[in-house]
Amino acid sequence: MANDLFARYVWLMDTIRRYGRITREELNRRWLKSHFSNGKPIPRRSFYNYCRALEDLFNVNIECDPRTFEYYIDEPEKDGASVTDWVLNTTAVRNALSDAREVSDRIFLEDVPSAREHLHSFIDALKANRAIRFNYHPYTRSTPTNGVVIEPYFLKIFRQRWYITGRNVADGRVKTYALDRMSGVSVLEDSFSLPENFDAGEYCRNSFGIVFNQGTIHHVVLRVEPRQAKYLRALPLHHSQREMVHDGFSIFTYELRLTPDFVEELLSHGSRITVLEPPELRAMMIRELQTALECYQ
Repeated sequence: MANDLFARYVWLMDTIRRYGRITREELNRRWLKSHFSNGKPIPRRSFYNYCRALEDLFNVNIECDPRTFEYYIDEPEKDGASVTDWVLNTTAVRNALSDAREVSDRIFLEDVPSAREHLHSFIDALKANRAIRFNYHPYTRSTPTNGVVIEPYFLKIFRQRWYITGRNVADGRVKTYALDRMSGVSVLEDSFSLPENFDAGEYCRNSFGIVFNQGTIHHVVLRVEPRQAKYLRALPLHHSQREMVHDGFSIFTYELRLTPDFVEELLSHGSRITVLEPPELRAMMIRELQTALECYQ
C-alpha cells in the first residue's frame, strides 16, 4: 500500500512537470487513463494531500495560478541530477511500464548489472559511515587485487555502471572503483568520519564522468553542427553547458577538467563536434584520432 501511494505521488509530480502547467480537469483526464484511477477521478481531498506530501518529500511547491487555475511546480534550481530526480524518473518509468504490460515484448530496456548485486551493501555502508572490503578485478590487470578496504564517500552512476569513490585505507588516497568489477563485498564494523571540508557535490562539479581529480579546470569551447546541437540541448554533456547559436553552427562552452572519459565522449560524436579551445584538449583529440587512423593504415 505504501509503495502504491508513493507511486501516486510520483505520477502526480511527473504529470505536472511534463505539462508545465495543467488544470485540475486535465489532470483528472490523465488520471482516468492511468492504472491508479479504477475509473474514478482524484478526490479533491486526496489531491491536496498528495500535493502536501510532494512538498514535504521533494522540497518543491505545487502552486496554482489564480488567473488560469493551472497547477505548476516551483522548485529550486540545481546543478546536475540528484537522488530525488533519480527516484522520480525511475518511479515514473515504472508507472509507465505498469500500463504497458500487454506490449512488454516490444519494449527494450538497458541493463545496469552492478545495481543488483552490490549497490545495497554500499548504500548501507554510506548510511552508517562504515568501511567496506572487496576484491577488485580491473580490466587493466590479469589478476585481481584482494582485500581492498575503502571508506566510501559517495556513489555515482555513469554509462550504465555504478561507481564508488572513497579513501583507500591502505594508501590514504581517494579513489574510484566500479561495482561491477568487485567480488567478495562485505561491510565492516570499522566506522569513519567524512573529512570536515569534503563536499561530494563540489568534488564532482567540474568533472564529466568518474575521473575527478586529474588536472586543472579549463574553459572548453566546442563548435557543433546544427543537428548535433539539438542533441546537446536535450541532453547536456555537463551542468556548466552554455550555447551561442550562429548561422550554420553553435558554440558550446563548458568549465571542465580534461579527463580521458571526456575525450572519449567528444570522439564518439565524430566530425559533428570540433574542439576550438583549449589547445591542450585539441592536442589530446588529435593524438587519439591519429592513433585510431594508424590502425587502418
